[in-house]
Amino acid sequence: MADEAKARGNAAFSSGDHRSAVRHFSDAIALAPANHVLYSNRSAAHASLHAYADALADAEKTVELKPDWAKGYSRLGAAYQGLGRYDDAVSAYRRGLEVDPGNEALKSGLADAQQAAAGPSRSRAGPPPNNPFGDVFQGQEMWAKLTADPTTRGYLQQPDFVKMMQDLQKNPSSLNLYLKDQRVMQALGVLLNIKLHTPGQDAGFEAEAEAEPSAANKPDNKPAKAPEPEPEPEPEPMEVSEEEREVKERKAQAQKEKEAGNAAYKKKDFETAIQRYTKAIELDDEDISFLTNRAAVYLEMGRYEDCIKDCDKAVERGRELRSDFKMVARALTRKGTALVKMAKCARDYEPAIETFQKALTEHRNPDTLKKLNEAEKAKKELEQQEYFDPKLADEEREKGNECFKEQKYPEAVKHYTESLRRNPKDAKAYSNRAACYTKLGALPEGLKDAEKCIELDPTFSKGYTRKGAIQFFMKEYDKALETYQEGLKHDPNNQELLDGVEEQINKASRGDLTPDELKERQAKAMQDPEIQNILTDPVMRQVLIDFQENPKAAQEHQKNPMVMSKIQKLVSAGIVQIR
Repeated sequence: MADEAKARGNAAFSSGDHRSAVRHFSDAIALAPANHVLYSNRSAAHASLHAYADALADAEKTVELKPDWAKGYSRLGAAYQGLGRYDDAVSAYRRGLEVDPGNEALKSGLADAQQAAAGPSRSRAGPPPNNPFGDVFQGQEMWAKLTADPTTRGYLQQPDFVKMMQDLQKNPSSLNLYLKDQRVMQALGVLLNIKLHTPGQDAGFEAEAEAEPSAANKPDNKPAKAPEPEPEPEPEPMEVSEEEREVKERKAQAQKEKEAGNAAYKKKDFETAIQRYTKAIELDDEDISFLTNRAAVYLEMGRYEDCIKDCDKAVERGRELRSDFKMVARALTRKGTALVKMAKCARDYEPAIETFQKALTEHRNPDTLKKLNEAEKAKKELEQQEYFDPKLADEEREKGNECFKEQKYPEAVKHYTESLRRNPKDAKAYSNRAACYTKLGALPEGLKDAEKCIELDPTFSKGYTRKGAIQFFMKEYDKALETYQEGLKHDPNNQELLDGVEEQINKASRGDLTPDELKERQAKAMQDPEIQNILTDPVMRQVLIDFQENPKAAQEHQKNPMVMSKIQKLVSAGIVQIR
């Protein structure tokens, strides 16, 4: 089934096995080629393998199948960006935002694509003349270098320093405004990998490599005594303002409150946990984990509305602070879980499913993926339950019967299908639709409905007559005979089944087959392993010889039910004929 292959592909993608994910999604597409989600998923898997051309092809197919689905444009933009076609990527993201103006993934992708599109031109033009150090402030590499250095690592705890560095990222030409701040000078030295002079020394900077002595200072012949290295000046201690000291203390106190809240949560003391997390939020509003933790407590207490409010705040604040995407994904997943708990009908699952999908765009977490699959399954089951109505099902079946009598077979199929949606357990509707498919020449579909009819009600004779008739038209005469005989076990006096058995036996035993039919039938039978076993069985070979040459022995063989059963199979298959 396509859903099973899709589930395997999702699991492989979540585990990082992207090649297997591509294979499973391809299997699913082969079974459901019109499913836009499958192409979208395979596009993501191709992109993870850096096969952006294949990712683009699948993304284009996704948009073609579902032009009003925002995620398709997100896939399209990512594929274009991977191929370096940044202008096309910008166009794709903008098209997606026309469909869903509030989609955060598309907004983020558009910003990245626009930045990438502008990047090469800036590179060619060179940095502004007043900003020789502009490149060092770009990207995440700046924060990584500042974090790695023991001196500047401490500065990152100071909000005013972080804001200055963020301003420099946005506008490097404003560097001159901050050069009086020793912390910025220290950071610039770390980013340039050089040592800068402290304010007590000459202005400027020098490379870490020692400079060559000038010719005027070189000794003539006498070896000069190596100068003792000057001690490296210690950095002057930073003067921390009272406000900065207070902020630092508040953050430390907030962490303590969080730890106390965690301990209370583990003890199921939810009221205390809420108080602790609330105090932490009041002390420090720049750590969204306090909000997500309090949301978890509300979830445990069944206060789902409060949980959702905290999760929404965490997502909003997290985007403002550019928090770790995993934290934002956690908040969305927790919100989705609360929405599932509140769901009372199939429609209520839609916002939960959408929220889980947003969480997966932030961070593809296996637990979130599992929750998404469970929500989609629950929604589908509820839809079936809500749609279930035996009375309306009977009315639709009767409408189908009227259309069948008027030989309006396509219309009859529609009514029978609606009847089955209203009552999937109605064997009669399957039987009637099988008859319609037979009239329309759709024999495989008719056979499937007849088999479903028998599965739902093994005692319903019509199911066997429908199935036998379809097998007859498919020239599977031996299978048709078996079907009629199976039906007679449940209804020995059913005339349709008796006539079916007689017709099959007569057609086989009296040679009522055209030469072409007989040839086709024998060829098909010779591929049957059971027929092959009978013909290669030494005992049965002797029995067949006795039937031809020894009538007395043949009479004895006819008393053996097992032998006669095998003979009947050969007759039904057209291999032998009884005269």
